[in-house]
Amino acid sequence: MGLETKRLILREWKDSDLEPFAALNSDPEVMEFFPKTMTLDETAAMIDRIKARHAEDGFCLWATEEKETGDFIGFVGLGRPLFEAKFMPCVEIGWRLARSYWGKGYAPEAAIEVLRDGFENYGLDEIVSFTAALNSKSIRVMEKISMCRNPDDDFDHPNVPDGHHLKPHVLYRITQRDWRAKS
Repeated sequence: MGLETKRLILREWKDSDLEPFAALNSDPEVMEFFPKTMTLDETAAMIDRIKARHAEDGFCLWATEEKETGDFIGFVGLGRPLFEAKFMPCVEIGWRLARSYWGKGYAPEAAIEVLRDGFENYGLDEIVSFTAALNSKSIRVMEKISMCRNPDDDFDHPNVPDGHHLKPHVLYRITQRDWRAKS
């Protein structure tokens, strides 16, 4: 099970993904727009949550590898956020790639395939994405994959402490109808 693009394989998680994923999650530059980096144990717990959601939903944040090298580069996929917000419940598309794979177009390449899968195979009506308002790199990916922002949808993330510079978040959306029109 999984997805494939020209250069990437999006697949189920393997035990061998833990160490490179933990390294990615402990990199302050990768985690710049999160309140903190993650430990090995926190990373292992995250993989367990992803696997559990996959068993429940059928989709997930897929472990992503580069076809040419077989290297684990991060994740791209769908998930159901669990915090309270005015746009919930929803399905979110998200990505997190190791720094050495930035700037190669991998995030939008994989995200386009994930959107296709969500709309065609899971019949989702809408997919959202959100990030800290300061995260211009992720915002650019959202725009490259034809997601749109309405500033009225922006929100303060409830899991980020009050007064923290990352609390303000932007929300982007794409409906199945809009995706089909642009595909």
